[in-house]
Amino acid sequence: MTVHALPPVVDAAVWERRLEALRTREKAATRELDAIAAERRRLPMVRMPDYTLEGEDGPVRLVDVFEGRSQLITYHHMWFAGKEWQCPGCTGFTSQYTRLEFLDAYDARFVVVTQGPIDEALAYKRRVGNRMTWYSTAGSSFGADVGSPPDGGFAVNVFLRDGDTVYRTWHTDGRGTEQLTHTFALIDLLPYGRQEQWQDSPEGWPQSPTYSRWARSEDIAALYGPGADDVGRPPHDGR
Repeated sequence: MTVHALPPVVDAAVWERRLEALRTREKAATRELDAIAAERRRLPMVRMPDYTLEGEDGPVRLVDVFEGRSQLITYHHMWFAGKEWQCPGCTGFTSQYTRLEFLDAYDARFVVVTQGPIDEALAYKRRVGNRMTWYSTAGSSFGADVGSPPDGGFAVNVFLRDGDTVYRTWHTDGRGTEQLTHTFALIDLLPYGRQEQWQDSPEGWPQSPTYSRWARSEDIAALYGPGADDVGRPPHDGR
């Protein structure tokens, strides 16, 4: 039984024509993204103060977060004091980055920075099975200075190191972070898409309140945290 509306059924020739028309727009969008990336490479930059963050092994200067590399991406994870479960969007977003060694070939590193105290941040990282390296900016103005203040939103920043001097080269927040994730790219390929009410979809397409299909932080912990197996399944309950 069909629960939702379906796309119209046509013959292969009609389908190919419609697909080719869409592909023309897709290729134009790809070229526009190439042009945007080229413009990003031409942005000026801002010299940063000598911040000190907290890492797993204690205080660490921002310049040393690079670990000898010349480029650094920081994801600023939302943090709310006293909460057992932090932002599900940030928790889910950062859970997908399990193999970042490919950045070594590009002389780059990608890490999480959060306003939470380092002990609490590392405990949360373990609880949800996160694989990234985390730093705390709780004792520094660094987060607030780059668009992610205490009790504020998430953000992505990019930095360039020249010797002991660090420069900020790029920043985004909100939906600007979508270009870093494969999740929405995959979901947007599906016939029903994200199924969120704000999206432009044909009549009868399934639509739900925004965020309602997103995994909760508790779900991420069950999939990837202590006790989950190596392929992201909760422990077997014996049934």
